[in-house]
Amino acid sequence: MIIKILTIAPEEFTAFLKTPLIRRNVESGLLDMQIIDMRDYVKGSFRKIDDSPYGGGAGMILRCEPVVNALKANRSEKSHVLIMDPIGKKFDQKKAHELSNREELIIICGHFEGFDARIYDYADEIISIGDYILRGGELSAMVVCEATMRLVDGSMKKESVLQESFENGILEYPRYTRPNEFDGKKVPEVLLSGNEKNINEWRKTEAEKLTEKYRPDLFNRVKK
Repeated sequence: MIIKILTIAPEEFTAFLKTPLIRRNVESGLLDMQIIDMRDYVKGSFRKIDDSPYGGGAGMILRCEPVVNALKANRSEKSHVLIMDPIGKKFDQKKAHELSNREELIIICGHFEGFDARIYDYADEIISIGDYILRGGELSAMVVCEATMRLVDGSMKKESVLQESFENGILEYPRYTRPNEFDGKKVPEVLLSGNEKNINEWRKTEAEKLTEKYRPDLFNRVKK
């Protein structure tokens, strides 16, 4: 998979590229990740990528020309272009699965007070990671990249992915490890029994309990 990030803050991805999942996939050739500075597509020595909004208002707006020029210079026929923006459709596990089947993603990160509205016409999708505001789209892009890359064939063990929260519409079952007892709290006996059938039944029941308690919206949706 190829992922190209268009940003005005490429330095923010330095640590992200060193995280185990991303680094491992880059080194194995499974992922080609390119961080592209949109300021490189600004004409003039001042590299001015933003301007004040017509009609007045607070903050600065990303200009059409440098953003679109950066996109056109890096887009191919197989590119699927995303804009990270609060107005977009909320990102979820279903969307991560869909994106994991793409050959190439281009993710455009917003900044300042957002984009000139004409820039949206050049994207295939607008995506948000939640109903709140961040200073830029870089963190959002990292979330989308990691959630998507985990699902690409060869990135992780299939069993690990299939048993995670949201894969079956509910949360993941509770997990325990050593010691068997801590602060008076014991590991459920069924997990120590070695009986795979009973363990699987317990996990299914506990996953449903956990979902009903913490995410009743998911639980009610599954039970319909």
